[in-house]
Amino acid sequence: MTCTKRLGASLLLTLCFLAEAFAAPADIDDPVALETFFDGVATTLMKNENSAAGTVAVAKDGELIFARGYGFKDIEHQVPVDPYTTLFRPGSVSKLFTWVAVMQQVEQGNLDLDTDVNEYLEAVEIPATFDQPVTLRHIMTHTAGFEDGALGYLIIKDPAKAVPLQEAMQRYRQERINPPGAQTAYSNYATALAGLIVSNVSGKPFNQVIQDEIFTPLGMSNASFEEPLPGELAEQMAKSYGFEAGAQTEQPFEIIASFGPAGAQSASAVDMVRFAQAILNGGELDGVRILREDTVEEMLSRQFTHDDRLMGMALGFYETDKQGTRVLGHGGDTQWFHSDLGIDAEHNLVYFMSFAGGGGSAVRSSMVSAFYKTFFPREEMPPVPPADFDQRAGRYAGEYGFWRSNFTKLEKAMGLGGGVSVAPGGDGTLVVAFSGDAKRYVEVDDDLFRELDANVSLVPGISPRLIAFQENSAGEVSGFIMDGLPFMSLRKLAPWETRNFNFLFLGLSLVVFALVLLRRFFQRREMREWAQADRSAYRAAVWTSAANWAVLITGVVVISAVQDRLFSEIPLLFKLWLVMPVVAVIAVAWLLVKTIAVWRRGLFRGVGARVRYLVVALCGLFMAWFYWFWNILGWQTLA
Repeated sequence: MTCTKRLGASLLLTLCFLAEAFAAPADIDDPVALETFFDGVATTLMKNENSAAGTVAVAKDGELIFARGYGFKDIEHQVPVDPYTTLFRPGSVSKLFTWVAVMQQVEQGNLDLDTDVNEYLEAVEIPATFDQPVTLRHIMTHTAGFEDGALGYLIIKDPAKAVPLQEAMQRYRQERINPPGAQTAYSNYATALAGLIVSNVSGKPFNQVIQDEIFTPLGMSNASFEEPLPGELAEQMAKSYGFEAGAQTEQPFEIIASFGPAGAQSASAVDMVRFAQAILNGGELDGVRILREDTVEEMLSRQFTHDDRLMGMALGFYETDKQGTRVLGHGGDTQWFHSDLGIDAEHNLVYFMSFAGGGGSAVRSSMVSAFYKTFFPREEMPPVPPADFDQRAGRYAGEYGFWRSNFTKLEKAMGLGGGVSVAPGGDGTLVVAFSGDAKRYVEVDDDLFRELDANVSLVPGISPRLIAFQENSAGEVSGFIMDGLPFMSLRKLAPWETRNFNFLFLGLSLVVFALVLLRRFFQRREMREWAQADRSAYRAAVWTSAANWAVLITGVVVISAVQDRLFSEIPLLFKLWLVMPVVAVIAVAWLLVKTIAVWRRGLFRGVGARVRYLVVALCGLFMAWFYWFWNILGWQTLA
């Protein structure tokens, strides 16, 4: 998820539209109000966010009350979106079908939610990193404890490069970072494992299980997990578009087959609503049952939460608080499609929506937020900051990172660009910054905070109403959880893991290296008169400085050139670049040897020279540590 000022502007426009359109809460049973809302908001947001296509379907009290397509599934031929037949990519909403398939096998006695998954995996084995084994219940609540991974294999462009599910689970196995049940960390890998287990115990390919046991019984004729899409369904697929250079540019169909159970589905909005209706109805639709009622009740019951005061995880479905309403469902994102499915038992309501393009995420999030504010508003007085809070605000301050991160491969370095910062506001509040967009929170209970400006949500879906901090055994704040994201707990980062620490010393080191290179340029004639030992020592400093600057400069060039391909493959150019940090570390080792010589043998005859070499050597050591800690050395990533 990303947060941008543009997204905030979109929601502001939306809310202005709503304020004019509805002076009082709108009646969802009024077709005109429903049509006016969706048409007005979708048009505004899609235009502002350059989203080429969108689809929305809503069912209430067992009836489809709204279904509409927006934009074009094919811009070149001006083919409009049809909510009944046009397929969108639901992304991770696909996981709900995997969870239903798991529970079908539980009903048949083929699976047990609390058995070690190794019992069902056959050729794939999860290592015994911790005493407690991983179970399907852990997987379905995203508490299995795996790290995250995606670069080079999660979403690819060439179908020929997709590998069978079992092979993918072996080749791309994610390391276990936490004991099961300790922290929530969303995992595509764990979900794909669940799909492999379903295939193993049923004796059929996963896609065939979903077709036979869910799609066909529910009459979902416009839905498939196959990639590429077969026959007629391929013709019904909304094309992928990215907004580039002021125009919509067609993109390749995204292939997620290697991790298919985690997000490979394509489906129409109306078909997705049929699935949601079946779940809301206790597993039955139009006289056809896909799950027992007691099984669905278990699936929709809270199974895990870090804090009972916040929404939590059901079995695969997760809880969100929409204007005081408990909504179960799932969001989903591919690069080019952004979707959300909700099941609202309180209002006997289900919905599905999906919007295309990079800006589709903003449209989707804003649309869901505006929908509940318009039709089911909640009045809530803003919290009052405790008079003595500023005295203890400092214990919460710091940088926090998601447990859904990579710890053992190159992707760990992506943590340098994300995270959440928390700082005292000085007015009895905490200021929590989500990717640069800050909001104020007020303490309302022990370690529990509520947003101060409840009616201002610049970043819907990522700036939660409630946050609850976690404490370790020593009573120190160790992390926090956000309401609405029960599958993504955060940990408090050590100082050396924070952006400020790394960028400060990275910047200082590069400045020192630049000074070394400048001195080399201006003293090139003087160096000819130096003793051989002095020239050799200085040469080590120059080569170290040049090597580290080369890593930075070539890295910027290479990543700019290949960034669009990194989730589908690791290009050769990028692999070659990963050798450069290794070369830089070798240069640092050479510099250390020469620095010791400068100090022991008195080269350059002066304390000033010794200090200068020491500073350059320390900067070199920092860079070597930086490459190692963030897994940028070639063998750490390409092994």
